[in-house]
Amino acid sequence: MCGIVGLFSFEKGISVQENKSRVTAMCDALAHRGPDSAGVWQDEEKGLALGHRRLAILDLSPEGHQPMLSASGRYVVSYNGEIYNYQDLEADLRAQGHMFRGRSDTEILLSAIDQYGLNQTCQKINGMFAFILWDRKEKVLHLVRDRFGKKPLYFGWAGKNLVMASELKALTAHPDFETEINRESLTLYMRYGYVPAPFSIYKNVWHLMPGGRLSLPVSAFKPGDDINAKTQLYWHMPSVIRDAKDRFVIDKDETEYIDEFEHILTQCVGDRMMSDVPLGAFLSGGIDSSTIVALMQKQSSQPVKTYAIGFNEKGFDEAQQAADIAAHLGTEHHELYVSAQEALNVIPDLPVYYDEPFSDPSQIPTYLVSKFARQDVTVALSGDGGDEMLGGYNRHVVVPPVWQKARMLPWPARKTLSVLMQSVSVAHWDRIRSAQPQFGERMHKLAGLLPQRNTKEVYRHLVSQWQRPEDIVIQGKEPRHPANDPAWDLEGLSFAETMMYKDALSYLNGDILTKLDRATMAVSLEGRSPFLDKRVFEYVWALPEHMKIRGKHGKWLLRQVLARHVPTDMFERPKQGFTPPIAAWLRGPLKEWADALLDQKAIETDGFFKALPIRRCWEAHCAGKGDHALRLWTVLMFQAWYKK
Repeated sequence: MCGIVGLFSFEKGISVQENKSRVTAMCDALAHRGPDSAGVWQDEEKGLALGHRRLAILDLSPEGHQPMLSASGRYVVSYNGEIYNYQDLEADLRAQGHMFRGRSDTEILLSAIDQYGLNQTCQKINGMFAFILWDRKEKVLHLVRDRFGKKPLYFGWAGKNLVMASELKALTAHPDFETEINRESLTLYMRYGYVPAPFSIYKNVWHLMPGGRLSLPVSAFKPGDDINAKTQLYWHMPSVIRDAKDRFVIDKDETEYIDEFEHILTQCVGDRMMSDVPLGAFLSGGIDSSTIVALMQKQSSQPVKTYAIGFNEKGFDEAQQAADIAAHLGTEHHELYVSAQEALNVIPDLPVYYDEPFSDPSQIPTYLVSKFARQDVTVALSGDGGDEMLGGYNRHVVVPPVWQKARMLPWPARKTLSVLMQSVSVAHWDRIRSAQPQFGERMHKLAGLLPQRNTKEVYRHLVSQWQRPEDIVIQGKEPRHPANDPAWDLEGLSFAETMMYKDALSYLNGDILTKLDRATMAVSLEGRSPFLDKRVFEYVWALPEHMKIRGKHGKWLLRQVLARHVPTDMFERPKQGFTPPIAAWLRGPLKEWADALLDQKAIETDGFFKALPIRRCWEAHCAGKGDHALRLWTVLMFQAWYKK
């Protein structure tokens, strides 16, 4: 895993040495992504420079050094990622006469492009990757990102320079970069808690779309152009889902489908166990990570190293569940219990790790478990991606039947009922049903759904931190992007499947994979996600909904696989999640820190937010009038990032 950098300068009179100095500084900003070596390559005639920071995983020798030139000399690449089918590609290429200096997948990638061209190579490679490719013959600059967006790639303008990198901190290291906030991006952030691709928090800077390819002939663009508009998709998620749905024919019994799915997932896990450095896995005790670890242990001659983190706060600790499953599977298990203070100590550095505002509170334990695992291993497998494909979130399972009943009431009646339900405080609802934990919060969530007019509005309500972010952000406006653009809608899906698709389209990339990439890379750890393989995605989407969601449970198919390796009573437990008790912390040890960041005058002075509704929300939370922690965390993470 690595950090990649590119610079194409339109400046007149800029020296080769100055360009190299700038790219080197950009590379240095990504040292955490690649502590093992660094390199710079330049095309002196064209003002192009590529930089690379290497975290050596496969072929630790100098033969894997980057930027790397193809054997033909036509292409040079700065590449970040892992191509899991590189050995199959190597065999095909050798059969066609290609020879290789080393064993790196980078060399295989370049030879494949030489042999097949970039378009066909994008279709053939399977893995996680982002790369910058310079075609020396055609004078075309290519930027490419993997299908699900596991690896990041930003690009934009720094004066008269096109700058590209794995993280925004490398772009800001260029002396001509202007850190002007994009208020449209900020509005999106206030809704989702992350900035969705293709946007970034800065003006004139974009995040390459998952499955995206941007090809730029150097004679066809100029400084300041909206080059994002030139992005093409070599992998289009709606088309893949549509094709999968069209292929499905019910011609087997359920056991055969379970067998097939286990076989595919086992292959994907095995592919991700290839490494020349120590390897382990995150184990939360949940269904996803437990299945991944079970299939790892099945293929390993040695106990797999597993890592879990626990909190001392009741209701927020899954470490014991993870330990039980690890003992059953026979892994070499490591667990770390974290105090509230140790978790709180991470918060000041979060803006540095994430580079732009990001407000998923599970960023804290994800960073801590990554740091813990890095003491022993350089690669860790995770269970990320299963929820979005297999109906793993509560909204996939609970909301469709609730909405089916609620929509039977006329809209005016639903709106009135919503107001009445929210007029009763959370605490009072809890007293009414004292035997049901968090009953009041659930009633207020239900009240929020009732006024929605259709399933689109219901989904938007469910994924929104602030329901009307344009009323919070000064001059705020929400631009079109895949999650809200009708052009990306898919017909013929159930309500649950539509939410799963939308989650995979935006939330998975913008939140889940961003969190994993930044947290692991901050400590020079490579995270791998077996569920996010195109083979799994295409297979699962060809199955009917009842193979994923049955009754009150999602992930039915995955549960059947896990039950073959772990007793059901060890994983069929209420899910506690990986989110720390932010609500309580904001009323306790974080109160002084939060109060300073949410100061009304300070917010007004910054000029991004309307301060009064934020302050009212803060005061209501402190007074115990509802749990507004996630909404407030969105503001706090922006404020902390902006002040950094």
